[in-house]
Amino acid sequence: MPLDTHIEQLKQKHVELETRLEEAMRHPSSRDDEIAEIKRQKLLLKDKINKLNS
Repeated sequence: MPLDTHIEQLKQKHVELETRLEEAMRHPSSRDDEIAEIKRQKLLLKDKINKLNS
């Protein structure tokens, strides 16, 4: 898989996680640990994207 394609897939996953995070934060029954896990996954993806871009 070309690097550009891989980076685009990671960016799309990041957008999907952002959507999940927004939904979880709006839903009153969301657990703090669930929100923290989504944030952690987003940060890991962002770091991976930045590393691949450098």
